[in-house]
Amino acid sequence: MICARRDVNRRTGFRPIASIGLGALLWVNAGLFSAGSLAHETHGSHAAAAQAVKAASANVRLLDLELTNQEGKTARFKTDVIGDRIVVLDNIYTSCTTICPIVTTIMSNVHSKIGRAGREVSLVSLSVDPVTDTPQRLRAYARRHKAAWNLWTGPKPAMDQVLKGLGIYTPDYTDHPSSILVGDGRTGEWTRFYGFASPEQIVKRVDELLSARQSAVGKTGASK
Repeated sequence: MICARRDVNRRTGFRPIASIGLGALLWVNAGLFSAGSLAHETHGSHAAAAQAVKAASANVRLLDLELTNQEGKTARFKTDVIGDRIVVLDNIYTSCTTICPIVTTIMSNVHSKIGRAGREVSLVSLSVDPVTDTPQRLRAYARRHKAAWNLWTGPKPAMDQVLKGLGIYTPDYTDHPSSILVGDGRTGEWTRFYGFASPEQIVKRVDELLSARQSAVGKTGASK
């Protein structure tokens, strides 16, 4: 997936949203997106993002490197950011004007739907452009797109290693994959959704992982 940068307006200092040719159906309020082609003057095709949603088991390696969120607070990725929670994880960069805001809207809808799960479920966004994405830029992005969860950045070597462990690193961050990971930090079971998964698809997977935890607790209790 290739995302678009924003061109800086020399007079205002702001970066206007790039013109996007929408061959996509964007159901923003529900967070459901059926993507066709998203063209931009610097883009080729968005075939990877436009493909039908697919889900597959994912092998990930969680590295315990120190990251920083949009509030400037530091935490270790494996121990603190993931911990033993069920996690919904995406990857973004703040100057992207096409795919990233769509994925963030999906995440926002997921966040509103799983609020009942409390501390057992966590949403995580990782920057694929840590050189540019300072905590201040992440905070502005979160406010702009109503992202009420932690967005993480860090030194580029650390972020690159974390992204590689998750299978989402690319040398050219504008070509990062359009995918969302859903996993259980306690059991190590992870699923990768390719393309624009709907909030309902993601929440269903979260519910399955929560149910599996409850079943495991029930079996443990019954064996005593």
